[in-house]
Order: sequence, then C-alpha cells, then structure tokens
Amino acid sequence: MSGELEMTNLHLKPGTTLKIKGRIADEADGFVINLGQGTDKLGLHFNPRFKESTIVCNSRDGNWGKEHRDSHLCFSPGSETKVTLAFHSDEFKVELPDGYELTFPNRLGYSHLSYLSIKGGLQVSSLKLN
Repeated sequence: MSGELEMTNLHLKPGTTLKIKGRIADEADGFVINLGQGTDKLGLHFNPRFKESTIVCNSRDGNWGKEHRDSHLCFSPGSETKVTLAFHSDEFKVELPDGYELTFPNRLGYSHLSYLSIKGGLQVSSLKLN
C-alpha cells in the first residue's frame, strides 16, 4: 500500500508550520515529504528510509544537492505517526514523533513555498497548516 498526496498553488510564507498525521503502511520501505515550488524545485526533500535506518534530507533545483543524513529514525512500518515541519527564511525544522528535531538549511533561499507532496508508505489522515 502506498499513498500519494500532491498540492500546488499554495502560498506558504516563512513562519508557517505544517503538521502531518498518518499511518505508515505495514510493508513500507519509507516515505517522502517534499516542500518547494515544484517537482524539480524542492527546498526540502524529507525521506525516512527504513532499510537504511536513516533519514535523508536534500534540496533540488533541477539537480539534487548534497544529501544530509540523520540516523535518528524513530518511524516504523505499521505505526501511527506525526511529523511537524516548520518553514523559516533560513532553514526548515522537522520535529519527529518522539520530539527529536532536525534542521535543514533553506539552500535555495525560498521566501514562499507553493508545492507539497507526500509519497510512499505514509497514508495521511490529517494535514494542518499554522
């Protein structure tokens, strides 16, 4: 089971917080949350990978940037989860379900975000913008 959610024409400004709740599929290898200005213009690519026991963050401006890897993987297949993403002018902050927070720089210098996609093994049950 895999899910896909895509939203365009958003107008998210720095200071915006996005809370995503859902269930990770039993057979999931991971999932992806993308924030940016389009499919090839991503300020944040957030990708927990279960087989590698890592979280990969990256940016994309036509081509992928250098990966940032974090070994604090507190997600597991078959579980309910919540992720909070905060967009700031200089960075993205991601709060994981256990309260751990990771940061990733706003490498592309975006002052607004218009694109969100969630793909892979996460079935979204709630999406909240603040």
